Amino acid sequence: MTSTCAARVPSLRWAPQRGWVGSWVSVRPAKCRTSGGHAVVCAAVSFRPCIDIHKGKVKQIVGSTLRDLANDSMELVTNFESDKSPAEFAKFYKADELLGGHVIMLGANPSSQAAALEALRAYPGGLQVGGGINLENAMSYLNEGASHVIVTSYVFSDGKMNTERLRKLVELVGKQRLVLDLSCRKKDGRYTIVTDRLGIDEELVELLGHYSPIPVTYAGGVSTMDDLERIKKAGKSRVDVTIGSALDIFGGDLPYKDVVLWHRKQSMVGQV
Repeated sequence: MTSTCAARVPSLRWAPQRGWVGSWVSVRPAKCRTSGGHAVVCAAVSFRPCIDIHKGKVKQIVGSTLRDLANDSMELVTNFESDKSPAEFAKFYKADELLGGHVIMLGANPSSQAAALEALRAYPGGLQVGGGINLENAMSYLNEGASHVIVTSYVFSDGKMNTERLRKLVELVGKQRLVLDLSCRKKDGRYTIVTDRLGIDEELVELLGHYSPIPVTYAGGVSTMDDLERIKKAGKSRVDVTIGSALDIFGGDLPYKDVVLWHRKQSMVGQV
């Protein structure tokens, strides 16, 4: 999984906050039909929302990825900060019936950890959590309502995987509740794990759609509705997508409501 909520690096922008009453989108998606009393699994590309938290606030940080920041000493540049709490974002994702979103703690500040827990409690079972996840705290986040825990630097360092740490995490939480953040870039003809990555890599999306035997979410570089279609086509509707700073709710130009409606259209197509 490539899981980062930061996509592009725009100029400083503080978007006006709209009044939030209920769902941002009034249309409700059709439910999966049943056959013989069993639900039919609907295979279709999905939009996965995100909540990036820094010092207790929902922010978009220039150049940030889903790496685990060890402390807050790093000089960060904020291109967006919301006046709404992480829990409020979680409630609206819940109202819009969006599953598989991720809550990311950018830094080890206690206020960010508290805000993340509030978001998880606001949408139990609907959100994943990442940022500083390790063997000692993984279960506590699951117990607080996270559907999955996301790990990156705890398992990956200098382009290598710590298989012993990964094995222990799998034993603790189970592979069904563990998500790996694989931020990749092609170098010398091979994909390697890196910290920062910008732009849509259609070749990588195609590889993920063709070979990945498990659900995968692509992040980075989406700024238009056409970009969503590019990912859908390259991944043959098998690669999900997350969007961060490009969305208008995070100071960008891409309407959140349009993305949600696109997501629902894909779900309906998958049920046909």
